[in-house]
Formats: sequence, C-alpha cells, structure tokens
Amino acid sequence: ANVYRVNGLIDDCGKIVGEGKAKVGWFDTSTLKEPYRIEGKKTMGLELAEQLGWDVPDAIFYPTGGGTGLIGMWKAFDELEKIGFIGSKRPRMIAVQAAGCAPMVKAYEEGKEHAPRWENAHTIASGIRVPQAVGDFLILRAVRESSGFAIAVEDPAIEVALDEMAREEGFLLCPEGAATYAAYKQALADGRVKKSDRVVLFNCASGLKYPLPKIEKKLDRHEPIDYAAL
Repeated sequence: ANVYRVNGLIDDCGKIVGEGKAKVGWFDTSTLKEPYRIEGKKTMGLELAEQLGWDVPDAIFYPTGGGTGLIGMWKAFDELEKIGFIGSKRPRMIAVQAAGCAPMVKAYEEGKEHAPRWENAHTIASGIRVPQAVGDFLILRAVRESSGFAIAVEDPAIEVALDEMAREEGFLLCPEGAATYAAYKQALADGRVKKSDRVVLFNCASGLKYPLPKIEKKLDRHEPIDYAAL
C-alpha cells in the first residue's frame, strides 16, 4: 500500500478519504463505512460467550475510539439470543476513553444521542484518540441499553495501569488496554462495579507497538558490581 501521513487526527484522515471516494472512486474502508468490519468485530462477543460456556460476563470494559468493537459485540449478543445460544442477560457495556479525548463520556453524561467533535484531542493512547466517531449514536445506544456507562481516565493513570499489569501479571498491554484497567479500578473505587462482578477488560494490541520506557540505568561490566544494591 501507499502510506501517507496526514497533519491531523484520524477524523481528518477520514475526511480526505471521503473526498477521494467522491472524486476518484476510492473504496472507503474506514470505520462503519464498509459492511464487514462490524461483522468481524462480532467475533469478540461470539468467542467470549463460547468461552464462558454460553454465558456473558456482568460487565465489559472496552477502549472506545470509533467504537466498532463495542457495537459489534452488542450485535453479536443479540444474534446469539435469537438463535438460542444465550438468554436475555446482557453484560453492561462500558466505553472507556482518555480524559484528553472523551466525546462519548461527555455525550453520555449530558444525555445526548450524538457526540460533538472533541477539540484539541490528546492522549498517549492513540487508538482512542478519535475526536468524533461516525457511530457515536450506536455506541451510546449500546451503553444505555445495557445499563452501562462511559468513563474517562487520565494519561498518568493509564501509565500506572500499564506498569502495574506488566509487573504483576506479565502482560505488556497497549495504552488503550491499560486504560480499561485504569477505568476498572476507578469504577471499583466509585462503586459503579463491585468486586464480586465478573468483568472482562479488552486489550486491543501489543505494547510493542509503542515506544518502550527509556533504559537509563547502566552497569559497567569492567567495574565491580554491587549485586545487593540491585
């Protein structure tokens, strides 16, 4: 593929693609502009239900930018019930965003169906740095129909969560996945979820896609090493 870098954010890229589609007939594969991505995202819901013995968890924390994963899973659960694989129970769908780019959270808290563009969007979790989602109303509908909520976490909390999961669990999460853990801890603290709830956190990529922490500590192999100090 020919790859170009745009001096803007993901929705700015989408606008260029939309113009290219109109002017020169490009096929638009961006979020919710083609029929197959939602169907593919349903796989997460299908496998989740299967691996839980055709049951669903109490809550799902999902890193939400364009929101196709959240929308796709919600569609999957509906279809699974219709074909008799699960009952009417649904997990609470919880949209996780970064505080520096939280249009869904703002719209959810204000009771709106659409989320206006979030200006000056910024976060270390680039996958959820989406100022305006095409499927905003579908995301908010799934959140509300499931009695879930939208929650924003600060970047420092994402970094702490990423470090904790690496040290304690051996998982090198991407920042978007770490955001779900930060959001889970925040929701536990404010009582929106309980410790007894069966909760699934989605990690959507490897931390290797992002720069690793700088290695600033050094050992000189030619000098005596104080192993006890290490």
